[in-house]
Amino acid sequence: MSEALPPGPLLAYYGDDFTGSAAVMEVMSFAGLDSVMFLKPPSPQRLAAFADRRCIGIAGIARSQSPAWMDAHLPAIYRSLVGIGAPLIHYKTCSTFDSAPAIGSIGRAIDLGVATLSPGWVPLLVAAPPIGRYQLFGNLFAVVGGVGHRLDRHPVMARHPVTPMDEADLTRHLARQTNRRIGLIDWPALQNDRVPDVLAAIRGDGIPVIAIDGVDEPSLAAAGRLIWQDRAACRFVAGSQGVEYALVAHWRAAGLIPRSPPTLRAAPVAQIAVVSGSCSPVTAGQIAHAGQHGFEPIRLDATRAVDTAAWQAECGRAVAAALAAVGTGASPLVFTAQGPDDPAVPAMAEACRSAGLDMATVNDRIGAGLGTILGAILDASSVTRALIAGGDTSGHATLSLGIDALSAIAAIAPGSPLCRAYADDPRRDGLELALKGGQIGGDDYFAAVRAGGPLPPP
Repeated sequence: MSEALPPGPLLAYYGDDFTGSAAVMEVMSFAGLDSVMFLKPPSPQRLAAFADRRCIGIAGIARSQSPAWMDAHLPAIYRSLVGIGAPLIHYKTCSTFDSAPAIGSIGRAIDLGVATLSPGWVPLLVAAPPIGRYQLFGNLFAVVGGVGHRLDRHPVMARHPVTPMDEADLTRHLARQTNRRIGLIDWPALQNDRVPDVLAAIRGDGIPVIAIDGVDEPSLAAAGRLIWQDRAACRFVAGSQGVEYALVAHWRAAGLIPRSPPTLRAAPVAQIAVVSGSCSPVTAGQIAHAGQHGFEPIRLDATRAVDTAAWQAECGRAVAAALAAVGTGASPLVFTAQGPDDPAVPAMAEACRSAGLDMATVNDRIGAGLGTILGAILDASSVTRALIAGGDTSGHATLSLGIDALSAIAAIAPGSPLCRAYADDPRRDGLELALKGGQIGGDDYFAAVRAGGPLPPP
């Protein structure tokens, strides 16, 4: 039996996108450990209102930013996490490790964390088997539609338009982003309890990053035990919500938290409002399913975002169409593309080239526009539940709503819970909001959000 969990926050984290940040909150909350996620570093007064939470996070947008942006922003964010007083600080990455040397560099984020926090070593845990992410001998695999793919052969990530994953070995992929030594605790070492020997052999001089395999609950629990028992030395950990899955698995195995906390559902509602900037085939399937189950799909012409006036007019058109759908009893679903093969995707790239604008600038404008559209729908209707699809989209759109914190209230699909929003604006405070990453959820995810929980099999 391990020692009892200490009082106060157990973990503080920064997520490199909003949907992934919500996934951390989900894992901890649904393990019975109350959590909150702020959308910007909270003031001491705001933090005091959530002093009873066991996990406190800050959602961010580092996944779509440059190393220079990280240099300017992450040290202060890490210092604010230190002020929360948790024994572990987590830099949360996407579970498909989206990153490149120039965009969303996980290596730079780790280097800045080491410089600010001075850990003895940095665990890197990306595997998250509950959502179909597996790491074996350093290679990451992800399940799509029930089929597992090595990451460099993944139907989406291998051809991601910004951060294509052409290397499944995470130690090699990360080595392009940092000069820090990178080691590996593989699955056989976890299985045969050889972790202390392997760890001692790797650590040596300097502050290495040590990737940890994960393929099932026992290997997660072994990784969680290593991180938790050595928390005073490592202090800083990087990786997906697999970190929290691992800690929870260890705490459950040690009898420190219940094995089966109650499942949380929300009451069903008649209508929700959805905005989507995701180009994932998973989201495409969800849009198609929703269109057959009480949702009104409304295509938004994202190419008009290259011109400010044209974009404002296009957003206004979408709002009018969405409110008309609400009036008929449908749930409006405003989207920019239906999968990576949608002609809207190359049209967007061509529009940016023709206008002489970089894609990142226009994507930010699209994300903010989707938030504006969602806010206008909520303000002019009685809809009280909303959904934002797309990792980068969720960040820009949620910030434009004026929300400053979220807490998980219902399980919908692993990685994307339904949340309760907190805001100074009474129109937004209490809004029920789901943030969905592109690869998350089944075809019926949008309908499940409307229902307040997973739907029964057909």
